[in-house]
Amino acid sequence: MAIYREKDIFERRNAANQAKKALLERFKARPAADDPAVLARQAERKAILEARAIREAEKAKLKQEKLAREAAEKAAREAEEARLRAEAEAKAAEEAKVRAAEEAERLAGELADEAARKAKRDARYAARKARVGRTPPGFSAR
Repeated sequence: MAIYREKDIFERRNAANQAKKALLERFKARPAADDPAVLARQAERKAILEARAIREAEKAKLKQEKLAREAAEKAAREAEEARLRAEAEAKAAEEAKVRAAEEAERLAGELADEAARKAKRDARYAARKARVGRTPPGFSAR
């Protein structure tokens, strides 16, 4: 097992100086802005950015078309639902009219039957009173 030896100040200073020299050399070795390799990289980056912008524009266009198509489909669905709802309401209103007419006929029939029963009852009552020989006040014997 190796024993850890702490670096002294001189070693640390020399390492820092070497690092600074290496950084300076890398900076000096960097190509200039008018170097053909740098210009080629810039042109390549510009082409990539332009292609990305075109793709994004196409993507946005497709998205807008999709949204417009979905909105048209939704409007058509809603119109169809409204038409079906209106037909159902008209059918329900017609059925309600038929039921009301049937109910009115039934009530009219019941009232007519009730009136007929009352007339028969009144006739029987009048006949009974006539047989007895006296008429109650308010009744006239026929």
